[in-house]
Amino acid sequence: MEQNKNQQNTALLVMDVQGVTVNRLKDSTPLINSITKAIQTARNSKMPVIYVIVGFRKGYPEVSPNNKSFSVLKNGTQNFDTEEAVKVHASIAPEQGDVIIIKKRVSAFTGSDLEVVLRSLEIKHLVLSGIATSGVVLSTLREAADKDYAITVLSDCCADVDEEVHRVLITKIFPRQAEVISSEEWCANNHS
Repeated sequence: MEQNKNQQNTALLVMDVQGVTVNRLKDSTPLINSITKAIQTARNSKMPVIYVIVGFRKGYPEVSPNNKSFSVLKNGTQNFDTEEAVKVHASIAPEQGDVIIIKKRVSAFTGSDLEVVLRSLEIKHLVLSGIATSGVVLSTLREAADKDYAITVLSDCCADVDEEVHRVLITKIFPRQAEVISSEEWCANNHS
C-alpha cells in the first residue's frame, strides 16, 4: 500500500457508533479502542472525520410501514427519535470541525447530505468504520463503490452482533470492492 495514499482526498467515516448500537455488542471495548486510534490518526493527518448517525423525528414520520428494518422502531424499545439516541458514543465524540451527518436509512448516503459534503471537501477515498458490518458498512460500501469512490474498510473498526456474518463480509465480500486492512496497518500508513 502506498504511504499516505491520497490523504488530502480521503475521509474517515465513523458510522452508527451511537449508544444504542454500541450497547448491542457483547464487548465493545476493542472496537471503540480501534476506532479511537483511527480517529486520532485521521485528525493528526488533517483528514476529515465524518460521523454518520441514524436518527428520526419524533414519531418516525420518515419510516414507511413497508420498510421491514425500520418499521419495527415505531413499536420497539430502541428509540432513534430522541436526542440521546442520536448521540455518538461518548468515548469517540465529535470535536469541533468534525462533520456530523444524520441519515434516515441503512446506507450513509440514503436520506442524508453525505454526498454533498464529500463533493464539497473533494473527497474521492472513503475509509469506513462502524456498526453494523452487515448494515451501514455493507450498504455504504456498495453505494460508494457504485459512485466510484475508492474504499478502505478498517476490519477491526467494524462490528456486528453476528460475528460469523462480520467475518464473511470482511474476508470474502468486502475485498471485492474495497481494500480491507486493520486499523493498526492503516494508522501506520497514514501517520504524519
